[in-house]
Amino acid sequence: MAVKDRDRFSTATRIRLLGEQTAARVYRSQTKRQARRSRLTGRAALLALVLCSLIVALAYPIRQYVSQRADIADLQREQDQARQRVEQLRDLKARWQDDAYAEQQIRQRLHYVMPGETGFVVVDPGAAQQSRADLGAADRPWYSNVWDGVDKSDASDQ
Repeated sequence: MAVKDRDRFSTATRIRLLGEQTAARVYRSQTKRQARRSRLTGRAALLALVLCSLIVALAYPIRQYVSQRADIADLQREQDQARQRVEQLRDLKARWQDDAYAEQQIRQRLHYVMPGETGFVVVDPGAAQQSRADLGAADRPWYSNVWDGVDKSDASDQ
């Protein structure tokens, strides 16, 4: 037993024990560092960098593509509206080629009558009351009255 005690206090034993303790500490710190270390490796970082650069490089062309598709859709909608308007105008032109329709429109819009017919104009009673309300027109300058007459006749045509 004395040999064991003497061996315990020897320098070689102490150095060996210190080495084992140090090795144990280093092993523990390495395992903690590995557990704490991020899973982001160099390859993953490079892949992330490549993906980000692709996204940045493709962002502008994709935005332009979407914008142009929206413009194309707007132009197609305008083209459809123009086609519908052309069809309406063709129908109207075809109607005006018919003599009966032209005569009907001339009678209605211009108040023409055929020879031997008597024309009558029915006055709206509401219009007479409205003209009485405008008796204050004498107080205004003549050009205002003329302009109001033009406006009223234009509104009645519509």
